[in-house]
Amino acid sequence: MDAQFWDDRYSSQAQLFSGDPNGVLVTELADLPPGQALDVGCGEGADALWLARRGWLVTAVDISRVALERAAGFGTDVEERVSWKCGDLTTAPPPADAFDLVCVHYFPFPRRPEHTALHGLLSAVAPGGTLLFVGHDITGLPERLDDGHAPADYYQPAEVAELLGGDWTVTVNETRPRIVPPPPGSHHTHDTVLRAHRAR
Repeated sequence: MDAQFWDDRYSSQAQLFSGDPNGVLVTELADLPPGQALDVGCGEGADALWLARRGWLVTAVDISRVALERAAGFGTDVEERVSWKCGDLTTAPPPADAFDLVCVHYFPFPRRPEHTALHGLLSAVAPGGTLLFVGHDITGLPERLDDGHAPADYYQPAEVAELLGGDWTVTVNETRPRIVPPPPGSHHTHDTVLRAHRAR
């Protein structure tokens, strides 16, 4: 799933997703005071824009330039609060200790030996900051999907929870029904949710 894959996918439709922020984001973070946020795999920008409209300064990263251009077009009202960045955080980690919030929603973060890339992402959460890592519940899914990808090749939130160091407190680590119905053609009826707080 490289940049060309995602550019082609976004180019296939005028708008790929609903434009609404993810339900878990709204549920978990509505009362969190704003600061600096990193939105990993921001896509068309719905989560980043929801955060920006609530006072956050957001760095929104995606591998697809098509998605980023579209997101910027949707967010002209908060353009000074969002920095749209094209990049691959699985190979180039974000700056350490830089963000009060790191959001990872349904992002296919590939499992790697020694977990180097994942630790690079986790280190971006500043002391006192929050990690929100959300995935699709893969229980009952085939080992390999129709598109050829294997869900088990990617980190799941519960696995990330096990890799957090002693300076983290896990406040949510659960599977829950989706707040909104899954997209057409999807069978994901439940989300896996990790919310963790890094000590100051």
